[in-house]
Amino acid sequence: QVQLVESGGGLVQPGGSLRLSCAASGFTLDGYTIGWFRQAPGKEREGVSCIGSNYGGTHYADSVKGRFTISRDNAKNTVYLQMNSLKPEDTAVYYCAAGETPFIQNLAGALTIYGMDYWGKGTLVTVSS
Repeated sequence: QVQLVESGGGLVQPGGSLRLSCAASGFTLDGYTIGWFRQAPGKEREGVSCIGSNYGGTHYADSVKGRFTISRDNAKNTVYLQMNSLKPEDTAVYYCAAGETPFIQNLAGALTIYGMDYWGKGTLVTVSS
C-alpha cells in the first residue's frame, strides 16, 4: 500500500524550530520530486518547498526562504523539512506529497506545484506563545 506519513508537528514558541519528516512506504522516493505544502485555517493550500528526485534542485516560497530547509535521505525513504525562526503565520497543517513529473513554478515569491501523485494526511504545526 502506497503511503506518505508526516510527523514532527507540534506546538512551538515564536523563534523556535521544528523538523518535519515525510516517510514513504509501498514505494521508493528516489524517483520522485517531494513537495511540502501547508494550509492555514481559512486559507488555501500553498506550496512551501520542494526537492527534485535523486538529490535534485530545491525551491522555496519567499515566505520561508532562509528559514526552512528541505532535504532527503533516500536510504531512509524519508524527506525532511527543517523549520527555524518560526513565526505565528507559519501555523498550518503541513502536508508532504510525491510526484514523478510535477509542474513547478516559482513566481513572484509564490511556489506553485501541480501534478503530485501521492499525498500524506498532514501534521499540525502551531506557533504561539
